[in-house]
Amino acid sequence: MTSPSRHPPKSRSSIDSIGPASYWDFCALASIPRSGALGVPSIVLLLLASDGRHTRDTNQMSENKRKTDGRDKGRRRFRPDGTPIWGQRQIDGPGVWVTCVKGKERQTVGELYDVFESLANQLWPTEGSEIADMPQSSDEDDGGADDLEKQVAKELASMKRPRKETRFANCQTSTPCVVFISCKPPVDPVKLVTTHVQNVVNTGVTQTRFSQRLTPVSASCPANIPEIQSLCGRLVRNALEAEPEKKFTYKIELRMRNHNTLTRDKLIPEVAKCVPEGHQVSLDNPELFILVEVFKSVCGISVVKDYYKLQKFNVMEIANAKNLREEGAEGRVADKSKESPISSAPAVEKTDNKEEKAE
Repeated sequence: MTSPSRHPPKSRSSIDSIGPASYWDFCALASIPRSGALGVPSIVLLLLASDGRHTRDTNQMSENKRKTDGRDKGRRRFRPDGTPIWGQRQIDGPGVWVTCVKGKERQTVGELYDVFESLANQLWPTEGSEIADMPQSSDEDDGGADDLEKQVAKELASMKRPRKETRFANCQTSTPCVVFISCKPPVDPVKLVTTHVQNVVNTGVTQTRFSQRLTPVSASCPANIPEIQSLCGRLVRNALEAEPEKKFTYKIELRMRNHNTLTRDKLIPEVAKCVPEGHQVSLDNPELFILVEVFKSVCGISVVKDYYKLQKFNVMEIANAKNLREEGAEGRVADKSKESPISSAPAVEKTDNKEEKAE
């Protein structure tokens, strides 16, 4: 008489739940007849069942991951504020600082995109902009039986045309009334801003509603003295290369926002050391302006001309002065035609606190 089995027999339904392929393969390897698996230990059956479930769960997870990656890639293509893929969250590189009306930062970014793109297409035309500006032939001129084929060919050509890369991107500042638009080469922020400001001087039309002062920066660096001196020295030398024999008068225009590590009295003399000898300081009527913008832990620098003449690049003030000139009104920054005494001390500009808060 045989002793009863330690493990109760498994029913056919419970065995089939393991999966037909894994069960019958095991029976074939163990030389067990297909009529039953009474001699198969329960632990083996459980391992086979768990292996099948693990395989199915792994496949399902990989499929879900692929779907999620596809959705994320499409979602990351454009951000809610219109920033393209190459745009950076941190403030870096050449760009334009813009002050605007409080609460209208997002609208300011949108209107500056349109203005800057229009100017960039004129100053630095690309292949895409030239194709877009070409006149399109009308359908009436393409009379005949080939109209449909020509239209289809045009549609296919436009679909195959590579997408034009955006040259401007908004960098998050998380600060009211302040916007930074990063520029991608070959765009020169100084030339871009001066061209736009000169157009406002000639026409009296700003083409924007909320933008106020535009400050270009040719490059950015961390806000520490060694990095600032290195960057300032390169930019000043590049600005003086056009007329190496001429001795310029200059002034340092420093603006600091959300920064308390460096002080004005400490930073301005260090920036003045970057100017070669022979060039002197003029506080009232300088020929060159070294614009230094310090925001949090980033410092941007540029060298410009006619900064006072162009109302410190405040397009709103320029438009108001242009439109009210017949009534004898003037902007806040008047033209300074008188020659100022020239000194060799570093230029220190004391900006009115009220004006900075208003911006």
